Amino acid sequence: MKELIGTGVALVTPFTVENEVDVAGLRRVVQFQIDNGIDYLVLLGTTAESVTLTKEEKQLVIDTVVSENAGRLPMVLGIGGNNTQAVIDEMNSRDLSDFTAILSVSPMYNKPTQEGIYQHFAAIAAESPKPIILYNVPGRTASNIQPETVARLSRDFDAIVAIKEAAGDIVQAMRMISQTPDDFMVISGDDMITLPMILAGGSGVISVIGEGFPEMFSEMVRLGLKGEVTQAYKLHYRIAPAIDYIFAEGNPAGIKSVLEARGICGNSVRLPLVAASKELQGKIRDFVTQNT
Repeated sequence: MKELIGTGVALVTPFTVENEVDVAGLRRVVQFQIDNGIDYLVLLGTTAESVTLTKEEKQLVIDTVVSENAGRLPMVLGIGGNNTQAVIDEMNSRDLSDFTAILSVSPMYNKPTQEGIYQHFAAIAAESPKPIILYNVPGRTASNIQPETVARLSRDFDAIVAIKEAAGDIVQAMRMISQTPDDFMVISGDDMITLPMILAGGSGVISVIGEGFPEMFSEMVRLGLKGEVTQAYKLHYRIAPAIDYIFAEGNPAGIKSVLEARGICGNSVRLPLVAASKELQGKIRDFVTQNT
């Protein structure tokens, strides 16, 4: 799975002012990543507002990205949820031939125990035709995958090859790195601590900010993976204010404002999300002007 070392980006789903999927905007987003050093693309994750997309819209997103990418970058597809059998059914019903791996979020709302989380992913791993990246984001799921559970899953299932770790806890990430096999990838899901995680032995990032500043963020990740700490931290501190901005009023409202400021796509989001405030949009535009 070396193709998933480095910078992946969680693609947004651009919308038109009529609230339809903006296919042309999505194509520009994809091309922008390819042109500016991103290593792989992640479709239909949290940042894609996938919970508000219909089955038909999800397929449209997949078809658009596959077509625009044209095999140039590896791709990961988000397939997850809190109904284990429904996740398995979706996984088995989709054409996954264009994808390197599946990103599957820990069940939300149900608040399973660690054993329940283990059994959920065990059932998925037994059926999956592709390698699986676990996705731990307790701020959204209301449950945390503990390092011991990650280690157990990494040892017991060859199909489970990585975790996107987005708890924002560097100590927990270090425990995952130390307790899992050497070929298991701990991937940052938190932009602000991506560099420390890489320097602790992590394999890269699935990023939000990287979508808006792919040239700067992917270079930071490359420097970190090469151990060029001083230069990497210079880029980290340069981009850090923008990381605060894009999450100040929620994701993906912030990153869509960045993409709008860069002329890539509009900033529309779907309810119950709302677009970034005028004040925040102004801060983002100023940062873009000063740093691009």
